[in-house]
Amino acid sequence: MTRYPSARLHEEVAYLAYHLHWPYETVMGMEHAERLRWVEEVTRLNRRLNEQPAL
Repeated sequence: MTRYPSARLHEEVAYLAYHLHWPYETVMGMEHAERLRWVEEVTRLNRRLNEQPAL
């Protein structure tokens, strides 16, 4: 079994805490698969918002 890279873990935690304003304990309490799913959803939403034309 390999350990999840700590740099990647910090990136995921920072990303979710920044975008969703979730506390560290909440993000760290998630299983890796759940945390990754949230990262993917936030990324998808950000891309969609960034593709919208400016008013």
